[in-house]
Amino acid sequence: MSHPRVGVAILTMGTRPAELTDLLASVAAQDTPAARVVVVGNGSPLPVLPDWVTGVELTENLGISGGRNAALARLREFEDVAVVVDLDDDGLLISSDVFRRLTELYAADERLGVVGFRIADEQGRTQRRHVPRLRAADPMRGGLVTTFLGGGHGLSMRMLDQIGGWPEPFFYAHEETDLAWRALDADWKVLYEPKLVLQHPWTSPTRHAVFHRMVARNRVWLAKRRLPAVLVPLYLGIWTATTVARTRSAAGLRAWFGGFAEGLRTPCPPRRPIRWSTVWRMPRLGRPPVV
Repeated sequence: MSHPRVGVAILTMGTRPAELTDLLASVAAQDTPAARVVVVGNGSPLPVLPDWVTGVELTENLGISGGRNAALARLREFEDVAVVVDLDDDGLLISSDVFRRLTELYAADERLGVVGFRIADEQGRTQRRHVPRLRAADPMRGGLVTTFLGGGHGLSMRMLDQIGGWPEPFFYAHEETDLAWRALDADWKVLYEPKLVLQHPWTSPTRHAVFHRMVARNRVWLAKRRLPAVLVPLYLGIWTATTVARTRSAAGLRAWFGGFAEGLRTPCPPRRPIRWSTVWRMPRLGRPPVV
């Protein structure tokens, strides 16, 4: 059985040169080598890279979505790339068999669109928010899901050719869910495979200054773009109540409601809601599209 070839995409803002060097070393150590590796400087100059790495310097920060689309465009120039692996620049592949296991999964299932890795810190712990299902107590339980983690994952190039790339207006937050819902609606599978591990420092999402605003704005945009009209107020109502109950920072809540209002006020086309058959299938995959 022939295995698809891997292209690796890494975004950096130039603030983690040591971590980027270590990550590239872990990519080079894979027993199934990547066909191509692209590192995108997202509005920042790139450090000196190994000669087997293609560098792309963007003049401005296009966010996660725009930066990944830039990497994807560069990888499309190489016709031998069938699976794109996105990796955070402060992550690390601690096993040398990640790409081999990944390509075996894709070779075995032609409708496999997304494979999400398990994110674990240096002590092997996985944060609850990094498990892509509602029942997240056991991060080692893999299977088909409705979304995936942005820090480490594989994407079928055939799937991307069909459904399109990352939603650039999102910049940061919920871009994975938008892509995953489009994939599911086109009958591609989204798999969480906990045996594929990206080591990543234990972090809080609020470390990003724009976290609360972007999360709220993009959640509204996601609903407006992808949900059947009758589900939009239900989805937004549930998440508003959840956010108010969970958020302990008054400043964070103010930023969240500001982003929510921005999302309501501003368009984010195209509006292409998922089919009702997809809506009914998602609860069986562990997460209905209103939670």
